[in-house]
Amino acid sequence: MKHTLLTLHNAWVLAHGTPPGLNEADALDRDGEAGMATAEYAIGTLAAAAFAGLLLAIMRSGSLTGVLQGIIESALSVG
Repeated sequence: MKHTLLTLHNAWVLAHGTPPGLNEADALDRDGEAGMATAEYAIGTLAAAAFAGLLLAIMRSGSLTGVLQGIIESALSVG
C-alpha cells in the first residue's frame, strides 16, 4: 500500500509540481529510496546477460548441437 501511495504521489508531483507544504527535497525523496529501482534494473540486466552468456557457451560446446539440430529438422519436416 505504501508503494501505491508513493507512486500516486510521484505521479501528482510530475503532473502538478511540488504539493503545497512540502519543499522540493521532501517531495523527491521522502523515504530515502531514490535510485532503488535503477539498482534493481541493473542487477536484473546483469543476470540476464550472464544467463545469455551461459546459454551461448552451452550452445557452442557442441554437446547439444546434434540434439537441437534433430529437433529443428523434425519440426521443419512435419507438414
